[in-house]
Amino acid sequence: MPPKRTSTSEAPTITQAAIKKLVANSVSAALEAQAANMENTDNTTRPREAPVARQCSYKEFMSFQPINFKGTKGVVGLIRWFEITESVFSHSNYTEDCKVKFATSTLIKEALSWWNSFAQPIRIE
Repeated sequence: MPPKRTSTSEAPTITQAAIKKLVANSVSAALEAQAANMENTDNTTRPREAPVARQCSYKEFMSFQPINFKGTKGVVGLIRWFEITESVFSHSNYTEDCKVKFATSTLIKEALSWWNSFAQPIRIE
C-alpha cells in the first residue's frame, strides 16, 4: 500500500462572505459586459418575441399542401411526413390543439387505423 501524502501547507480557507462577494462581482461584471455589448450592436439583431399561437382553419392548413401518410412507406415515409408536417406548422403558428387535429387528418389507410386504435382508449377526439 502506498504511503499517504502529507502536506505541510494548509489550504487557504474562504468564508461565505468572500464567496458571496466573488459571485456578486462576477455577476456585476457579466451584466456590465452584456450592457456594453448591447449598446454596440444594432437593435435589429435582437431576438423577436415569439408570436402568439392562433386558431386556424382546416382550409388554411390544406393550402400548405401537407402530404398524406398511409403507413406503408416505412421509416423513410414517416420521416418525410414528419418533416413536411413540421414545416407547415413552423410557418403557421397554430395552437397545439390545431396541430394534433390537422396532422391526424393527413393519416390514411393503415396509419389512420393505428391512430384510431391509439386515440380511442385515451379518448382523444
